Amino acid sequence: MPDALPDAPRLAHLPFALTILGAGSATPSLRFHPTAQLLTVGSDLMLIDCGEGTQLRLIEQRIRSGRLRYIFISHLHGDHYFGLPPLLSSLNLSGRTEDLYLFGPHGLDDVLTTIFRVSGSRLGYKLIFQTVEPDQVNFLLDHPQCTVESIPLQHRVACSGYLFREKPHRPHLLRHKLPADVSIEVLKQLKDGHDVLDETGTLQYAAADYTEPGPAPRSYAFCSDTRYVEALVPLIQGVSLLYHEATFLEDNAHRAAEVYHSTARQAATIAREAGVGRLLIGHFSSRYKEAGPFLDEARAVFPNTHLAIEGETISL
Repeated sequence: MPDALPDAPRLAHLPFALTILGAGSATPSLRFHPTAQLLTVGSDLMLIDCGEGTQLRLIEQRIRSGRLRYIFISHLHGDHYFGLPPLLSSLNLSGRTEDLYLFGPHGLDDVLTTIFRVSGSRLGYKLIFQTVEPDQVNFLLDHPQCTVESIPLQHRVACSGYLFREKPHRPHLLRHKLPADVSIEVLKQLKDGHDVLDETGTLQYAAADYTEPGPAPRSYAFCSDTRYVEALVPLIQGVSLLYHEATFLEDNAHRAAEVYHSTARQAATIAREAGVGRLLIGHFSSRYKEAGPFLDEARAVFPNTHLAIEGETISL
């Protein structure tokens, strides 16, 4: 007699993955491109910062820019948004008609309006802009799969990070424990985490007996240009993946403080104190010829640290 069939596998997570498009800092380099990241959430693509040449990086990664639905800009230093106007223009030239949602600091709308005015350009799609207040947490987006909030950072200009939190998963139904003829309505109630009562109000099926918790929600925190800020710790506590800039090594900690940037050691300290799952560091200064020392310095404080490697996709 053959072995009994195992429980049907639970449905796989919907995609929640980060692709690194650019990991460099302000000064141009042949080794690193300006900051840009792509977060895939279900079937939607969310672009985080858009340094010069971002649309070319999307092409290199065979990602259709027309699938972009949300764009988040951290601040108005050129290495974080100079790629945005040409990207928006290319989307227009490709015939886009779907709404595009843009989140960013005060002044970004003025910059784009001026560029399109002096170039005589008109977008054939609706660009919906929402200002992000840099000195407070802003609830920005209630997406079907996740929520997005801004994170106050401390840089030379107004700057915000972004926190993406996956919504809780529904419980996993233990179908094999239930009678074969149980109704769809009962299955739905249990799947929603509700006990099932009969006509007299008597408990018929307890959700705790016929379900198990769904997978833990995933989360990603993007902390771009900022000096070392301990106030970040409670805002990003326990996130699955943290990206934190690491422009300098500790031998340039004084310089980092002067220009409102962080060292690799400081980024790792934030990750350790916040109890995050993994740390990703980037925004490396072009003065350094190798990225290896950044990894060594950070791992001495927080072992589960990784370099932001352009072209790499990290599944959460």
